[in-house]
Amino acid sequence: MDSTTATTLWDELVGTQPDPDLWVVLATLAAALAVVVPHGLWRLARNAVTIAHEGGHGLIALLTGRTLTGIRLHSDTSGLTVSRGKPYGIGMILTAAAGYTAPPLLGLGGAALLATGHITLLLWVATALLLAMLVMIRNAYGVLTVFLAGGAFLLVSWLAGPQVQAVFAYLVVWFLLLGGVRPAFELQAKRRRGGAGDSDADQLARLTHAPAGVWLFLFHAVSLSSLIGGGRWLLEV
Repeated sequence: MDSTTATTLWDELVGTQPDPDLWVVLATLAAALAVVVPHGLWRLARNAVTIAHEGGHGLIALLTGRTLTGIRLHSDTSGLTVSRGKPYGIGMILTAAAGYTAPPLLGLGGAALLATGHITLLLWVATALLLAMLVMIRNAYGVLTVFLAGGAFLLVSWLAGPQVQAVFAYLVVWFLLLGGVRPAFELQAKRRRGGAGDSDADQLARLTHAPAGVWLFLFHAVSLSSLIGGGRWLLEV
């Protein structure tokens, strides 16, 4: 790669792209709602939220000095992230809290990039994160889902035109913002029925001696605040 090509790629990465028309933003919002609300479609799409959930656990584990040993993603949309380190303390607490908060916060970060016109940067950052996560996947289904997700981002970022990139980026961000809200409500419903006894909220309760309901409230607060804030940014076109 010569210097001219590298400069062109860098300019494309850090440069800004024009905002899409309002109808595009609203259409992608409607499409994301159509995926998140119906149970059948959500059952499939939830795999993408699980990728973000487990990726959040893994990233914070690394940032807090824990040793990330592997991530597993399952066809029932559950997942498991395993890290080594002290089974208590702030690092473990932040790692446990990162799962349910990761999808909406990623959506909020994506909305911030889109609000400033950095559509290409969003696609490249997402691709890089998925490729980095792929290295830590420890089961075949997980490899397949992360590979397909990363491949989709890579194809769109390299081969699609600006309009297609904008539609794809806005759809992904709306999905993260909306899809980040539903899992906390699902967890709350499971716990009400006596299930999910070893959920992230219950693990946090054992780590901090604060009731699991407090952590559920935190999950709700982060996801709803991210949806409101991110939605306002996306609609200011």
